[in-house]
Amino acid sequence: MRQYAAALDGVKVQTGNIGAARTRPGSFDALCVSYYRSPDFRGLRPSTQSARRHILERFRSVHGGKPLRGLHRQHMTAVIGAKADKPEAANHLLKTLRIVLNYAVDQGMLTSNPATGIKKYRSKGEGHHSWTEGEVAQFERLHPVGSKARLALALGLYTAQRKGDVLRMGWQHVSGDCITVRQEKTDAALLIPMHPQLVAVLASVPRGNLTFLMTEHGAPFTPNGFGNWWRDRCNEAGLRHCSFHGLRKAAATRLANAGCRVDQVKAITGHRSLAEVARYTKAADQRRLARQALDIQLRTEGEQKFVQPRYPVGQNGKQVMEIKWENFEGGGHARN
Repeated sequence: MRQYAAALDGVKVQTGNIGAARTRPGSFDALCVSYYRSPDFRGLRPSTQSARRHILERFRSVHGGKPLRGLHRQHMTAVIGAKADKPEAANHLLKTLRIVLNYAVDQGMLTSNPATGIKKYRSKGEGHHSWTEGEVAQFERLHPVGSKARLALALGLYTAQRKGDVLRMGWQHVSGDCITVRQEKTDAALLIPMHPQLVAVLASVPRGNLTFLMTEHGAPFTPNGFGNWWRDRCNEAGLRHCSFHGLRKAAATRLANAGCRVDQVKAITGHRSLAEVARYTKAADQRRLARQALDIQLRTEGEQKFVQPRYPVGQNGKQVMEIKWENFEGGGHARN
């Protein structure tokens, strides 16, 4: 990557310029300008657009003014390799660059995609920490029913939905004892039965608000604004390692611990594939199946009757067998 940078010495990096007039033709800046205006990008959901733009703009701040024609596979390998200490961030960057550089190939800005074939890092962790029952209880002790923090906790824990979907929920989405959700990420339409605990928490929420969760100024939260506010509420409870998304994992884990099948969990969380749900439930399934396996073993052992060995047991713990003459076809005397 140093050779690439040296070869392009003197090329001014354009940061944050999204207008075509401010970019050097053929540069990564120019590619981003074109991509942001394309149907490929504009057809994405706002949350996906925001996340993708955030990744691209950080890359542009360093490499934006450099010409695409000088970008090769070894440069991409170096860029991703520099993030070895942050494998998840490296994988997100690699995925985003593949998409954008494929667009560059389609537009004739590149003849091939230099990010194709580069292997992503294996995930070393489990992603967002899943709240434990003790952590939920710790949060609830500090934030009682009637507080905004407790309302947010209940919505996340008892609907198992993502932050953006929870922030849009309001009384207009309640139908009988269910709450309707149109997931922003998957576009899945869900009808989720409400847990009695959620019903109890919602009882004190005004029905005139546009959404259940409102800011101090009486407006719906933005995702970033809520994220900052929620971080403070968790920190107050001594749960600095807990996130809102971790409540979604905790909800899936509770369902798995209760004995729900993966497809039943999926019906509430709205995941598109069984494999996605399995990521959340594998630990709970392992514990439950291990307990069932031990129960079967103990039950079987209790039903079996102790049978004395055919031959006595010697001092060394081995069975001693008296071998008699008739055990052999030949002659001789067999000893123990």
